[in-house]
Amino acid sequence: MKQYDAKKILNIALAGHSGSGKTSVAEAMLYVAGASDRLGKISDGNTVLDCDPEEIKRKASIVTAVAPLEWKNYKINLIDTPGLFDFEGGLKEGMRAADTAMIVVSGKNGVNVGTEKAVKAATQAGLTKVFFVNGLCDESARFYRVFETLKAQFGPSVCPVVVPYIVDGKANCYINLLEYKAYLYENGKMTQTAMPDMGDRLEGLRTAINEAVAETSDEMFEKYFSGEEFTPEEIIVGVSTGVKNGTISPVFCGDAQNTFGIDQLLNGIIWLAPSAADKGAELALDQNGEPVELAVNENAASAAFVFKTVADPFVGKLSYFKVISGKVSPDTPLVNMTTGEPERINKVMVIRGKKQEEQPYIGAGDIGCVAKLQNTKTGDTLCSPARKVIIDKIDYPAPCYSMAIYPKTKGEEDKVAQAVMKLMEEDPTIKFENNTETKQMIVSGLGEQHLDVLVSKLKSKYGVDVTLEVPKVAYRETIRKKVQAQGRHKKQSGGHGQFGDVWIEFEPCDCEDLEFGERVVGGAVPKGYFPAVEKGLRDCIKKGVLAGYPVVGLKATLYDGSYHPVDSSEMSFKMAAAIAYKNGLPNASPVLLEPIGTLKALVPDSNMGDVMGEVNKRRGRVLGMSPGEDGMQQVEAEVPMAEMHDFATYIRQVTQGRGSFSFEFVRYEDAPAQIAQKIIESASVE
Repeated sequence: MKQYDAKKILNIALAGHSGSGKTSVAEAMLYVAGASDRLGKISDGNTVLDCDPEEIKRKASIVTAVAPLEWKNYKINLIDTPGLFDFEGGLKEGMRAADTAMIVVSGKNGVNVGTEKAVKAATQAGLTKVFFVNGLCDESARFYRVFETLKAQFGPSVCPVVVPYIVDGKANCYINLLEYKAYLYENGKMTQTAMPDMGDRLEGLRTAINEAVAETSDEMFEKYFSGEEFTPEEIIVGVSTGVKNGTISPVFCGDAQNTFGIDQLLNGIIWLAPSAADKGAELALDQNGEPVELAVNENAASAAFVFKTVADPFVGKLSYFKVISGKVSPDTPLVNMTTGEPERINKVMVIRGKKQEEQPYIGAGDIGCVAKLQNTKTGDTLCSPARKVIIDKIDYPAPCYSMAIYPKTKGEEDKVAQAVMKLMEEDPTIKFENNTETKQMIVSGLGEQHLDVLVSKLKSKYGVDVTLEVPKVAYRETIRKKVQAQGRHKKQSGGHGQFGDVWIEFEPCDCEDLEFGERVVGGAVPKGYFPAVEKGLRDCIKKGVLAGYPVVGLKATLYDGSYHPVDSSEMSFKMAAAIAYKNGLPNASPVLLEPIGTLKALVPDSNMGDVMGEVNKRRGRVLGMSPGEDGMQQVEAEVPMAEMHDFATYIRQVTQGRGSFSFEFVRYEDAPAQIAQKIIESASVE
């Protein structure tokens, strides 16, 4: 593939609801542009972009994929993002690398949650938005209904550019409202015809164009509302300017399966969408934290950021990057600003699905790939040592669904941990920890399907079979009244024996674990044995007397005892302290404590009642409500952590994916008697 100037490079992320046809649209664009010699189908598992084995198996995109094409002396980097909510991290990666978001909408199912989330992500990233209504050859598709919904939901900036015209009951004729041309598809061939008369409907669409153009400037706004007509030139210039500056979102349409409307889409994109030179500049930080503007200039010092990583045990590690300024080539000296270490580039490539093509360099505004950067991760900045800058990282969604992970073969815990860490390199929305308290390895992601894919990849990529279980809850124990107890350890077996005798007062206190003190008088217990007594107690509080959970909030005061000048030892007093603990705590009104967390759930207003009711079912307490962004409401509550395991699944179902939440530990509280009894019984069985 030849080199292109940034003015001729378009970086476009395809986004939208799962099943709307993003990958099929990308496949059709690649095929029509001649970048692919066949029109792959998701059902056949032979598309260019859905090339991950898990995607082929599930017939859905789960990772970000990149494929460049050439069209009329432009290079278009297509970045196909997942539509499934469990793989939202891929959407964030695609938006971070793109300058334009093409939001694909099903002509049959219309605007839905995935559409809303894609528009929101594009807006947050400051991208130009283009809509493509897909699947119009389906008899149940309704373009005009979908268009009206787009306009109602996203405002007057939504502007029709290409619309279908029904010929013999088929949507195989598409009219470009700006070119005043019609494109008729017959027997796989496209012909241009005179634009047919569409009467009132066409006039209504022209009104939508005029409204969108009026939003592009104060001058156009005044002219439109004074009743003056826009000239054709003003409309064309207005739409072009509006799309590039983000005040107009053009709507194209067609059918990816038959490639209808794809020519017009490609033509429209290179005419309307901003180039990398228009939109690709970044505001970075220098080493002192001061802002530095990085212009898209091929002759400037090099600066690029890594937006995606593929870690494959056979192929090796691949780092996808976007160059903001300068060039990246094997001759370019680069430093990783995260590690501070230089990175050596062996060769740079462009990737189209699984195919790699070596390039002499990747220039400003373009997207490339490099292999075997062992110390470089997603989000890292690679830049020239002559101008060290840090480019903003990707803002990933936080994992909200956790499971305990076990190897099916005993003794392979380390193998599991290492394999999960490898997967984390290519998916930063996965988190992993070894919970020393519950003795479990915990893996977290964005949902059940996310972790299901993780399990499949562990087996297929790294040969590790695992099972997932609901994680244990880290309960605590404490006491509620003061008691005194003796601990006497005596053992005689010839020669020196063992003797230790202590009286300890146990009482509740406000502390993290154990507060130890002494008020021994008269040398009843020598000072040299005080540390042994404390050590014995600290060993004991690791397991409470109710269910074996750690004890907190315990004050223990050594106040009396006795010793033997020959048989007493540190071990003897350590054992005596343990006996006092076992004798005393069961009589000190021991209670089980459960962890409580603060829930902040952002949900649509219509779901407020459902979520508040669910919080109550989960033994939670609603603390309040407040308005959130985008017409959402925030519910704040305190809920036992034991009740929150599947809350991510619940809130996604009840809000159809619109809701989100955060949940953080805040404190421990007494578990209700019936709950405590079940936990104690379960612990005794274990």
